[in-house]
Amino acid sequence: MEAAGYFKVALSFFIHLKLTFMAAQNFKNHTRFVPIFHFVALPAAVFPLVVSIQHFIRTLINESGRVHAASIVSLCLAVVLGVWLSRAFALKAQDRAIRAEENLRYFAMTGNLMDSKLSLRQIIALRFAPNNEFVDLAHRAVAENLSSKDIKMAIKNWREDNNRV
Repeated sequence: MEAAGYFKVALSFFIHLKLTFMAAQNFKNHTRFVPIFHFVALPAAVFPLVVSIQHFIRTLINESGRVHAASIVSLCLAVVLGVWLSRAFALKAQDRAIRAEENLRYFAMTGNLMDSKLSLRQIIALRFAPNNEFVDLAHRAVAENLSSKDIKMAIKNWREDNNRV
């Protein structure tokens, strides 16, 4: 296949992903892939790591160039960790923002802070609940110790969150 063919396939794939995310959000389609991260950056970082590990193993057998091969493995590992941690740090910051937003929403509706027994995962799931279901579902989540999946499945009218990473 020529380069133009690869480009067309990649373009149609990304258009398909974009159309998928433009659909109304619900329990079945609320998870998000970031194509440039999941399908480009992460594989581009992992591939050299795998190749460098193979090369390092060969140098152990041949008994030459071990230090050079080990340095390449460590560099590739550092790149993979950097790519992975950049996403993890962004998600952690987003989780903290969601906790604050949902606590403020709960406070605005009830005059009280959210129950401290709610886990972060439960609070993150509650963000999809509309205002008329939010407070009752938060109380139910504490009383019944609902998982995040159970909370999301209990939501009748999904509240979209299109600002997530």
